[in-house]
Amino acid sequence: MKYLSIAVSLLLLSACSMPLLALAQQGAAPMEGPPPGLVHGPGGPGGPGAPGLPPFLRGIDLSEAQQDKIFAATYAQAPLLREQEKIAFKAHAQLRALAGSSAYDDAKASALASTAAQAMAQISLQQARLEQQLLAVLTPEQRKQAQQRGDSRSGPRRPQ
Repeated sequence: MKYLSIAVSLLLLSACSMPLLALAQQGAAPMEGPPPGLVHGPGGPGGPGAPGLPPFLRGIDLSEAQQDKIFAATYAQAPLLREQEKIAFKAHAQLRALAGSSAYDDAKASALASTAAQAMAQISLQQARLEQQLLAVLTPEQRKQAQQRGDSRSGPRRPQ
């Protein structure tokens, strides 16, 4: 039974750590300036190949006011996401250290895995809220275009 609990904890840890692993591999540093993805390319925000927009908004012709609202909403969430990422990262690090320790405590490991999972859940919830805020900025025609873009990306999302 103890091994099953350990296996479940490690499985949860590995599933929750994938986004953090991707960030670590990219050499993520503390945020300074706009959040990742908000540096506008040659086309400017909303222009061709605009890296500053979520994928479902790329290619949609946005007014300057819409661009400003999207930027403000995305920028406002950065500190919240960063805080949750730090919590999840620290919990994962402590769980890895505990797993390799001779003083393994299943209750503490479970609590750390739970903390990491809660932080990842908060990140997912914040991303869903942001998507809803961004959709609210769009006109009905733009929402339809965004929906069509989302429908064309069938299957699970792949990390960028």
